[in-house]
Amino acid sequence: MTDIRKQLLAAFEAEHREHLQAIRTALDHAGEGGIDLTDVFRRAHSLKGASRAVDLSAVEEVAHQLEALFSQVLDGQRSLDDATIATVRQNLDLIEDLVADVLNAPEPQTLPAPASKPAPREPEPKTSKSDVPAPADIGSGSYLRVDAEQMEELSDSMHRLLAELQADTGIDDTLRQIELEIRGLRRNWDQLYAQVNAMSSSMQQSRGSPSFAPRLRDFDQGLKVLFRKVSALSRDRRQSSWSMEQAARQVRDNIDRVSLVSAETVFGGFGHMVREIARKAGRDVTVRSLGLDIQVDRQVLQALKDPVMHLLRNAVSHGAEPPEERLARGKPERAEVILELASRGGRLAISIRDDGRGPDLPRIEQVAVDRGLLQPRDTGHPPPMIDQLLSLVFTPGFSTAGEVDRLSGRGMGLSVVAEAVRKLQGSVLLRPRYPYGTEVLLNVPFTAARQPLLLLEAEGRMFGLPAHAVERLLRLPADTLESVEGRPTVRIEIGGQDVVVPVVTLAALTGSANAPFPTEAGYVKAVLVRHGSRTCALAVNAFHDVRTMLVSDVQAIGLTELVSGTVLLDNEMPALVLSPDRLVEHWVRNESRLAAGGLGLTQRAPDEERRARTILVVDDSITTRTLEKSILEAQGYEVLLSVNGIDALHVLRSGEAMVDLIIADVEMPRMDGFGLLQAIKNDPRLSPLPVILMTSRADPDDVRRGLDLGASAYITKQKFDQRELLATIGQVL
Repeated sequence: MTDIRKQLLAAFEAEHREHLQAIRTALDHAGEGGIDLTDVFRRAHSLKGASRAVDLSAVEEVAHQLEALFSQVLDGQRSLDDATIATVRQNLDLIEDLVADVLNAPEPQTLPAPASKPAPREPEPKTSKSDVPAPADIGSGSYLRVDAEQMEELSDSMHRLLAELQADTGIDDTLRQIELEIRGLRRNWDQLYAQVNAMSSSMQQSRGSPSFAPRLRDFDQGLKVLFRKVSALSRDRRQSSWSMEQAARQVRDNIDRVSLVSAETVFGGFGHMVREIARKAGRDVTVRSLGLDIQVDRQVLQALKDPVMHLLRNAVSHGAEPPEERLARGKPERAEVILELASRGGRLAISIRDDGRGPDLPRIEQVAVDRGLLQPRDTGHPPPMIDQLLSLVFTPGFSTAGEVDRLSGRGMGLSVVAEAVRKLQGSVLLRPRYPYGTEVLLNVPFTAARQPLLLLEAEGRMFGLPAHAVERLLRLPADTLESVEGRPTVRIEIGGQDVVVPVVTLAALTGSANAPFPTEAGYVKAVLVRHGSRTCALAVNAFHDVRTMLVSDVQAIGLTELVSGTVLLDNEMPALVLSPDRLVEHWVRNESRLAAGGLGLTQRAPDEERRARTILVVDDSITTRTLEKSILEAQGYEVLLSVNGIDALHVLRSGEAMVDLIIADVEMPRMDGFGLLQAIKNDPRLSPLPVILMTSRADPDDVRRGLDLGASAYITKQKFDQRELLATIGQVL
């Protein structure tokens, strides 16, 4: 058993016990009417997905039966009576026994398949938790097994301590102010001392009065001593505060590093899971996982485990077509699903993409109309904007699955994904890929505890907005605002475009419907936020500072869909942390006419969303095709494959893919590279395409022939060098 396999099983051992305990506790209160059937159903669903990820098919089967049973109870097809509860408990016991068998087995073994109602079993000795082996040590160092919750509590405590130390800077400011006041008092006293001393001497000479000089000198000396002590105290305090804060930051960073784990430990088994569900569905799918070596907070990975599994399952069930359908559309016979993790702007970006059918926009619109989310369209009326339609798929209960089965996820929809991401103060975006397919983008922080927030004030209430979502801070002259259908807007240059952006009062979005439009001295302060290709400006009363703060997962009554958590301010008052993408979606949904008119919509995607360059690789050798594909995709190129010149011409002339460059072998059956090159250059639509020829023949005549036919470059395989290939592509493109 590999180390990564042992780590995955250790994580599953802890997770499955948590689910089993929660379901058993719920069953204990079933008679009191206090059971949350939705939570129990989702736990069975999560347990099924988790067992599939670690390839425990027998456990997956039992969990699937539990999920089906709870689904029937939820739908009213079955009652949660004593007999049903007994069946559930038997299945929970069976899951526990099956997992214990796997953890205690020296080698992988075949597990028995369960029945819907397990037959009585002979009593077996139960395995205590202490008998379960600890995760294997990796490397030669020493390891201490610590409960994850204890690490999370330690991390939270450290972050609170650092926040207290940072808040304590007010004492430093007060002490510094006292020092400045004493300094000013000392300067005034120096001037007054000479005058009082002169007056005292004059009075003594004229009237024979006793001299005040000794008392004045004592006061002057005492003031000097006090000034030196306050200055030294202020200096020592500043030095001590700085040292304590640096030490606390170091401890915090060390604790955070301990909490980080490789994404491989949680997502490593997903490739096998996707291949298995595709095989059972009769689909042929290639699965690629990129960036799994990235280090992320364990809490974040665990929170995203089920959502990512759900998205991968959707990529197969909704995207991957049968091989014959793909071939008919000019696609490679084998579908492709990609899971990629990357660091962007100090946050974790997760992309789940496929080259399948793409979003079924008419189906999405029909389901939205059936559910009352959209009004039916009259004949000839234009359809809603794509971003409007695609945002609806994250509505609770929204599903386009034609039938309920294990592959389609029982119609649970993508709301579970949106909810998990929202709790992490992240965002989720669904969009079509070019030229075909679908991509879901998740953007979340690397750690669950701390979030950089921009603090805002709207109608006397404080709000926090995740700093990563803030495009700009605006100070707009009120007389420059325009009106579209009675709503304020402003023209802003975004990505080289003149975009009409709606200006929305933040107080109105968050419940103060009659809040006045906030203006001060003829100006409007606004925060420009963006979700996908849609941009809005949120008008506020004031900007405050940007702070890294602890965000608690506490919901606000009436604002649940807009709020992702709360933070405590210096005065111990809570402030709501808003979800930027939900704010934009809320405006789009409530101002559908303006949204349908393209208000706030940028026509060109930002740099990271622009279409990747597409390269068509033509070679009859599967080994060469695979090698070149892996090299090019690692550099961010989209890659299409063809096995000969005839196949390549079909791809190019079909128009279904926009190709930027062709890399072709010379020696191929049916049509070789020279024939392909000549056909391309003789076709006015294709002739501008650059072509790089690659061959094992280094004959000068062949090289000259290829260049005479119009090849942009000629590379021989005998001296093939990855760097040379990439450099050549860079020069050609």
